Amino acid sequence: MSDNSRTATRICSIIEQRIASGAYQDGDKLSEVALAEQLEVSRTPLREAFLTLEAIGLVELIPRRGAFVRRPSMTRLVEMFEVMAGLEAWCVRLAAQRITPAQRLYLRRAAQDCEAALKEGAADHYYEANNRLHGMIYEASGNQVLAEEAKRMDRRLRPFRRRQLDVTGRLEKSMQEHMGILDAMERGEADHAAELMRQHINSLSSTYDVYLASLGEDARDRR
Repeated sequence: MSDNSRTATRICSIIEQRIASGAYQDGDKLSEVALAEQLEVSRTPLREAFLTLEAIGLVELIPRRGAFVRRPSMTRLVEMFEVMAGLEAWCVRLAAQRITPAQRLYLRRAAQDCEAALKEGAADHYYEANNRLHGMIYEASGNQVLAEEAKRMDRRLRPFRRRQLDVTGRLEKSMQEHMGILDAMERGEADHAAELMRQHINSLSSTYDVYLASLGEDARDRR
């Protein structure tokens, strides 16, 4: 990965979190000049970041006008989480039947990393380990098409999945849900694991709603 690509990835992460946290509202214009100065970057990686954000639906690039924030409504987010829940439930159902010993070990190590981050109260580290855990479940499904679709939807929801971890008690609850899913997988209970995963993902949208309320933002105004 080139220096510009690494910088563009960092810029994407910053802008995504500002959108998810409410710092940027739907329709806000993103000034290239202001952002380049604020983030101490050149225009090249900034424009690359804008293209990536446009591809996942968080920015709209309008010729001769610039880049504008496209923050999903709460209704849209709920619908996206519903689709994600279905995709991940199907992934874990297949993974429970097809997972290899090496993949199972990887999942347990990712879960251990989540637990260590939980004890430290390190939400960012927890989120990184959480991504590895979910990513391995996609891979362990043994269905490349399904895994690709799950990764694509996960990428679109990534900033919102991260922000809901800031809600008090969510890290602990997430860890409990993960362990229930992994235990069901190890017992070969594919349908039960799938239902637990569906509940796990569906809870994210309601938790994000709580996060918005903590900011003083009424999710009903964003429907």
